[in-house]
Amino acid sequence: MTNLQKEDFSKWYLQTIQKADLMDYSPVRGCIIFKPDGWELWEHIQEDFNKYLKTQDIRNVYFPMLIPKHFLEKEEEHVEGFAPELPWLTKVGDEELEEPYALRPTSETLIGDAFSNWINSYRDLPYEINQWANVFRWEKKTMPFLRTSEFLWQEGHTAHETEESARERTMGVLEAYATLIEDTLAIPVYRGQKTPSERFAGAVDTYSVEAMMRDGKAVQAGTSHYLGQNFAEAFDIKFLNRNNEHDHVYTTSWGISTRLIGSLIMVHGDEQGLVLPPKVAPTQVILIPVGPWQKKPEILDRLKELKASLVEKGLRVRIDTTDNTPGYKFNEWELKGAPLRIEFGPRDLENNQAVIKMRDLADKESVSLDGIEEHIVAQLDVMQKRLFESAQKRYTANENIPFNPPVEKTVDIVNGKPAKHTVWIARAY
Repeated sequence: MTNLQKEDFSKWYLQTIQKADLMDYSPVRGCIIFKPDGWELWEHIQEDFNKYLKTQDIRNVYFPMLIPKHFLEKEEEHVEGFAPELPWLTKVGDEELEEPYALRPTSETLIGDAFSNWINSYRDLPYEINQWANVFRWEKKTMPFLRTSEFLWQEGHTAHETEESARERTMGVLEAYATLIEDTLAIPVYRGQKTPSERFAGAVDTYSVEAMMRDGKAVQAGTSHYLGQNFAEAFDIKFLNRNNEHDHVYTTSWGISTRLIGSLIMVHGDEQGLVLPPKVAPTQVILIPVGPWQKKPEILDRLKELKASLVEKGLRVRIDTTDNTPGYKFNEWELKGAPLRIEFGPRDLENNQAVIKMRDLADKESVSLDGIEEHIVAQLDVMQKRLFESAQKRYTANENIPFNPPVEKTVDIVNGKPAKHTVWIARAY
């Protein structure tokens, strides 16, 4: 029996996301359509990170997707960095526009202009906002979720009175990303500083969290940029400081994107399909009636009762009442990555029990219906930890693998400060 994941990892990935019904291809080059399960994965990531934003009193906003050309030209290094990937709007109907507009690759320039109008005094600082938006970068080589011409992300933008305050936010967000990815997505990450050639266009320093996929390649899972006063000077973002003098603010920007969905699949998926951590799985528990259940209404009635009690505990639960065979249903929900499956038929009803199968384990177990809700909650929690530990073992095993040809390495963060360290981050998606 062939193992496609080992023989052709990219092919396995593409087949898995389509069979799991996460997405479809768009007629627009390099763009994808998010189907309900794919979109819900992104929703759960948004919900989690929004909780962090609220603890920091960072509020969500929305800016237009069109950016005037002269805005991008204000920060020379920034426009140079994005120029090859920028799609432009130059015409409306038959009329040529006086000035072209770029489809948003990122919003530093647009937000910098707004900050210059909104910030006047040190009393206005720090000024911190975030937006969930789509961005456009006309990639030459695309892969669904990981690298597309249009993708979804959040981008935070902050302005500060001092360099110390701005750097504190930069590093604080980096740690928040690590917490989100490790705790919610069960993916261990490496916190690092980008080399000058990898640094965000226009930034003073760029930091990232990097994740290793099952095939040993790395994905940049999130970035946090200290921009210094570069954009503040370009967009004249000045404030009256405590000495009653005008000074430029210090700014930051940071983002995670839908490439986290691709990372999630590549880290946890197996030959059978998706393996989703319970915290983000669209369906955490799937209930499947087995045997001649249509002839025994009590079976479906009991499953509906169980679903209601699990929903009360905050779980996302579905009952598969299609007329497919049990074997077909088992395979389908394994492919979709549902963390926990419950099989329930006439004999189970008679014995007041149900059969439980965890997506990441081979064995099944029979569990009494008395107190089964608490058992399910506990098993999902254990699975979440188990997936992280499994990924952590692969991470550790590959940490010091040499790569040829050599590539630039990242820099570790020790006590909030950069320190040189050689790591496995190399071949990257």
